[in-house]
Amino acid sequence: MRREHHWLTLILWGLLGLTALAALLTGRWSVAFVSLVTLGVTQVPILFQRWSGIRIPPGFVAAIIFFLVGTLFLGEVGDFYERFWWWDVMLHSGSAVGFGLIGTVIVLMMAQGRRLAATPFFIFIFSLSFAIAIGAVWEIFEFAMDQMFGLNMQKSGLVDTMWDLIVDSVGGLIGASAGFAYAKGHETGRLTSVIGDFIRDNRALLDGAAGHAAGSDHTDNVA
Repeated sequence: MRREHHWLTLILWGLLGLTALAALLTGRWSVAFVSLVTLGVTQVPILFQRWSGIRIPPGFVAAIIFFLVGTLFLGEVGDFYERFWWWDVMLHSGSAVGFGLIGTVIVLMMAQGRRLAATPFFIFIFSLSFAIAIGAVWEIFEFAMDQMFGLNMQKSGLVDTMWDLIVDSVGGLIGASAGFAYAKGHETGRLTSVIGDFIRDNRALLDGAAGHAAGSDHTDNVA
């Protein structure tokens, strides 16, 4: 029986909970607020699975939660962005790889529903574009937070934004390449195995989508 939560997820939740409790006891209200907000945000992937019926591999959920904690909690409260020059690069590249994989999964789900022909090249282009697009939306979010609340999420402004987008593109390229390899039948690396785990965990859902689409096509032909 597969465990519901990855060990890293449990550690991060424990870290946030203990930090929030300690901050409340010592009157550090801003730290307590950020800790609790981050803890709440990290529940979104869990709630999404329950709402949608789509099962996400525990390791992938842990990676999403690590990104959220690394950005909202460690990056701002722990000042990791200033302490470690590579922190921002690691988070952006890692998240872009993840979004490249998500783009692959989206295409495969649509293909199982017979909505389009998922050629390896199409999967690569869509996944890369999806990862870069999400990165651009995140940069808009950082700009909006800085303008509305006087934060400093963009650090050095334009230079920081452009380097983030470059790193997003490189990470997206890695994730999209993994999707291309999976579509070609080469499920050998760690990234392609994540895609394979997702497909296997949601086989019933995907087969249902394919069956529904096939039934719709048959109805259209009869009509």
